Amino acid sequence: MPAVNKICCSRLYVGGPTCAVIALKCPHLQVTIVDLNKARVDAWNSPDFNLPIYEPGLEDVIREARGRNLFFSTDVDKGIQEADLIFVSVNTPTKKSGVGAGFAADLNYVELATRRIAAVAHSSKIVVEKSTVPCRTAESMRTILEANSRPNCHFDILSNPEFLAEGTAISDLFSPDRVLIGSLQTTEGRAACSALAEVYANWVPKNNILTVGLWSSELSKLAANAMLAQRISSVNALSAICEATGANIDEVAHAVGRDSRIGSKFLRASVGFGGSCFQKDILNLVYLSESLHLPEVANYWRQVVVMNEYQKKRFSKTVVDTLFNTITGKHIAVLGFAFKADTGDTRESAAISLIRDFHSEKALVHIYDPQVEREQIWADLAEANPFTLLDAMKKRVTICSSALEACKNAEAVVIATEWKEFRDIDWEAVYQGMNKPAFVFDGRLLLDADALRKIGFKVTVIGRGEKL
Repeated sequence: MPAVNKICCSRLYVGGPTCAVIALKCPHLQVTIVDLNKARVDAWNSPDFNLPIYEPGLEDVIREARGRNLFFSTDVDKGIQEADLIFVSVNTPTKKSGVGAGFAADLNYVELATRRIAAVAHSSKIVVEKSTVPCRTAESMRTILEANSRPNCHFDILSNPEFLAEGTAISDLFSPDRVLIGSLQTTEGRAACSALAEVYANWVPKNNILTVGLWSSELSKLAANAMLAQRISSVNALSAICEATGANIDEVAHAVGRDSRIGSKFLRASVGFGGSCFQKDILNLVYLSESLHLPEVANYWRQVVVMNEYQKKRFSKTVVDTLFNTITGKHIAVLGFAFKADTGDTRESAAISLIRDFHSEKALVHIYDPQVEREQIWADLAEANPFTLLDAMKKRVTICSSALEACKNAEAVVIATEWKEFRDIDWEAVYQGMNKPAFVFDGRLLLDADALRKIGFKVTVIGRGEKL
């Protein structure tokens, strides 16, 4: 397999940050990111760098590399034909219908991308799974490529899953704790693996580049996300016990996290995890377990998702119960709509579930998020409320341009995303503008509850019971 000189990446959203950093760190390589959506490509090429996704540090990377050796294009076929290595970075959402609906990954985009490569490639390529896929997906890709490619074309398939956290993706890419590359354990497979490893070796220490079998690599991504989500659901289950007993989840998590066998990461209670990966990948693992006739294993992982849904329901019920068992006609300010801070991503956001519950209770909801576009908020709410007309929803839901605007005349403020700016709000002014008694529900352990109580707020913090 020849050395890698030109890289092509399909789809901007999933593979964009990774390939942008590759271009920055490897100025001798040409990196082209292709997408059929012209508006999306135009946004990445915009002269004012008004990028379609928010990720701290990403704009600086694009500014330095774009036009030098980083290019964004709608010419998918040209990108494929010229590349030595192709990242397949398409979406793999959970299936909504058919066999495995609600659990299995929808691999339609993976298949379409693979067929496109087979149809237009004129020379041999390294094809890299970048998307999160079920174990042994590469086998299907290889079957498609071999059945549809030209006689002189040979394809080596690698698995190179991402282990990035939105909000810290660029720093994660600059200093990854590991880069995982899976390949078939053949001469050709190992050579392709070495070629990709050499790309990362331009800035990643070789000890941090792990080379494993193809199937192990595919399963490792699902396993990592499942284990992280499991920790969140575990600490959230403990938060319910804390509230019932008077314990403090921060103190419990700190004590547990000091155990070197456990560590402190992902032991922070919240209203629930969201994002594009955790729930999707756990459900995928459930489906895989069931397909392998392992019902006990499937039930074990399913409970992580059940716990997450319970946490969101429990929090919204706490709001209703605290507001004298009814929020009909009451103004509820929801601060935050992204699934976590430092990203504009709203997929599986806990805020969507909370607002749906508040809307069903006929509350008047005011939403503010510093990064999420209004159109995205309306689209997510419409999907979460399929039996409610958008015009009818807009009569009781308002999107605001600031936190102070959202809180004005409200009976309660709900912290749904841990944006730092919410900690620094002029809470004295918020209190003066709210109906009394004024309630604050902190679902992200973000605020200084004692300081808010001194102002006059009635404060409920997730995972904290009554003080002794």
